[in-house]
Parts: sequence; C-alpha cells; structure tokens
Amino acid sequence: MSRTFKGRVVIGGNVTGESVVTHQGFNVLASYLKALGERSNTAICSDQNNKDIFGKDLAGKIICLPQTIGSTTGGMILQSVANLGIGPKAMLFSEHIDSLAAAGIILCEVWNQKTIVTIDQLGSEFLDYVKTGQQIEVKEYGTVIVM
Repeated sequence: MSRTFKGRVVIGGNVTGESVVTHQGFNVLASYLKALGERSNTAICSDQNNKDIFGKDLAGKIICLPQTIGSTTGGMILQSVANLGIGPKAMLFSEHIDSLAAAGIILCEVWNQKTIVTIDQLGSEFLDYVKTGQQIEVKEYGTVIVM
C-alpha cells in the first residue's frame, strides 16, 4: 500500500529511488566527509552522531529529513558530492528547507547541471511514515509517493 504526500517544490523533477531516513538534523559535512576523501562510487555516512543513517550508503538515495544542520560548508558539500556522482537523487524535507542546503542544491543545478530533486514542507506525518529502504516516487509538481 502506498501513501501520497504533497510539498513545495524547491528543485523539480521526476525521480524514483530508495529512501534513507533520518529523524534528526542531517549534518551534511559530517555525513559526507569520509566519502569525499575516498573518491569511490559510494557515500557511506560517516556521521557517528546520527544513529539513523550512520554507515548507510547515501549515494543515489532519496534522503528524507527534517532539515540540515552543521557548518556553513553544507551547501558546498552537497554541490561537491553531486558533482562527484555520489550525491543524493533527491532530498525530501519534512520542514522548510534551510538556506544553506537550498544554496548548495541551487548552485549544483545552475553551475554543474546536476539535479538534486528537492521538496520541502512535506510535514511531520511524512517523516513518521517513511522508512529507510522504501521505494519513493517524486513528481515534478511536489507529490511524493511512498510505496
């Protein structure tokens, strides 16, 4: 059985993929730091403070999160991992997207022609419902279908 949620489009697009879910703030730098140094086709989460996603491969996944946290380098890190081909397919925010994540995602699209489909304001029910490993379909107009 699937469930549908509607949010605000930040960067539109149609994408389907596997979810990785965190219920706490997503520290972009801490999560991708090890992956940036390894230069492989995986992005194993290195944020030991995030028990939801530590040790999980983030490359090509649909990251479901409340918001990002951490340093001002977060946007640059998102742009870098996307450019290396290990970034997420999409980022689905239950809350409003923060300015640092938005800047990185938009610059990724504009400067590198790499799209991270991004929807925000999906609500707390979305984050309560979705589980890591589920298939998600994102529609360009902000509809998210959790299968």
